[in-house]
Amino acid sequence: MDYKEEYLRCKKDPIYFISKYIKVVHPIRGMVPFKLYPFQKVILNALETERFNILRKFRQAGCTTIAAAYSVWKCLFNSHQTIVILSVGDTESTEVLDRIKIMYDETPEWMRPKATQINAHNLKLENNSHIKSRPSGKQSGRGLSGSLLIIDEAAFIEHIDTIWAAVYPIISTGGRAFVLSTVNGIGNWYHQIWEGAVEGTNSFNPIQINWKDHPEYNRVDGFDWLYKEMEQRDPPMNIDEWEKTTRANLSHKKWLQEYECEFLGTGDTFIEGQVLNSLLENISEDFYRLYNNRMYVWKDPDPTTSYFIAADVALGRERDYSAFQVVDLQTGEQVAEFYSNTTPINEFARILFDQGNRYNLAPILIERNTIGNNLIDYLWEQLEYDNVWFDEKGLPGFQTTTKTRDQVLIEMEEALRTSEVKLNSKRTVMELNTFIISDNGRFQADTGQNDDLVMSLALSIYGARRYREENPGIVMNKTFREQKPLSPLKSYSFGEGRNEDITWLMRD
Repeated sequence: MDYKEEYLRCKKDPIYFISKYIKVVHPIRGMVPFKLYPFQKVILNALETERFNILRKFRQAGCTTIAAAYSVWKCLFNSHQTIVILSVGDTESTEVLDRIKIMYDETPEWMRPKATQINAHNLKLENNSHIKSRPSGKQSGRGLSGSLLIIDEAAFIEHIDTIWAAVYPIISTGGRAFVLSTVNGIGNWYHQIWEGAVEGTNSFNPIQINWKDHPEYNRVDGFDWLYKEMEQRDPPMNIDEWEKTTRANLSHKKWLQEYECEFLGTGDTFIEGQVLNSLLENISEDFYRLYNNRMYVWKDPDPTTSYFIAADVALGRERDYSAFQVVDLQTGEQVAEFYSNTTPINEFARILFDQGNRYNLAPILIERNTIGNNLIDYLWEQLEYDNVWFDEKGLPGFQTTTKTRDQVLIEMEEALRTSEVKLNSKRTVMELNTFIISDNGRFQADTGQNDDLVMSLALSIYGARRYREENPGIVMNKTFREQKPLSPLKSYSFGEGRNEDITWLMRD
């Protein structure tokens, strides 16, 4: 072997080095070469090309091992590197360094610099490169200076926002960061950083991997040797049965969190998880914006169609949000949506007035609790909008009580589950993902989340149903039935016939 040529190749190509020289302890096969799977190579390429990476991973994906192997490569072939690995606790941090020490010990002597310090939390080499593995703590960030910071299972680390705020100034001038985790609820630092990475509002590169890409969980071309080996284990493992067996041993919520990497609320979601997944698959990004991005419009008004609007109002002082939904009464499709926490009530009323007239003088249902009465008064009395919705008592708006709130929400759940409505808005669906059943059985937004889009949607469904009952000429024809089915749930049949829209005959 030409050692110099081999050394230079390993220094240049971390994938080549790790695949050939790194060994790991497999839970079944013992000490084995680290045979990289395709999705793991994607991660390594991202670590080389991007300064800041955030990984959303499924359970037991081997990503911590990838981070450890990359750290070894970085320090073996580069001097004066300081890599800090932050873990949830001391047990986890020592386990990571144990893996690193095994990897280091198993590499050829001619390749590796000598170690000058080895203990439970440090591996320091004579080329002045240093790997530190540390448990997290509120003050951890104060001592985490380094060229590369790796935060393992970031969603489970307490005070991670404080730690990040302390360490960021150190790495901001040239250092790198790799944040990896399985998901752990919503609203936390990891969730916020991930969402910002996806939206492009921060510097992180998002890396999404799927369990179906893992050859040990799903059949992938080129790994027949692995499947033969799995079948020879005691007990034998059938790759084609892995998903079925695993799902049977987990709750649906645990499956979504651990393997589908879904950001879920702390309680059970009010809408069943599979329905939420199907709603998300059927959203539409084909919209334009009005009122400085506060309103999304998917479909302009059709003069031959009737619409319904429902509104949930807030003060407009950056607390709760004012929201309204516009739905097509013939199809149940969401055609427009407004959402803002900075819009004063009078301005909100004018927007409702304009959009109500624009959508063919649509009936407007407003929750009349507290400040809702002010909105109704301004819209009805001051702006003289002619089609404010009245309840069965002849009062304008909708009075929300514990009983009526539960009723409209239950009707919303049924309408979403049976495809009575078609949602286009991702932000509405994401709010549904954080609308939960609390420990005391209350239907509510999860801690730190909002429910204004959910409530305006529920009111629009409730009001639209009753408006159709009072106006039999308005018939639902469900023209959006071509959307993806609520798989794997049972499909609901509404009959094969289609009703001809004859409402134009009834117009003045």
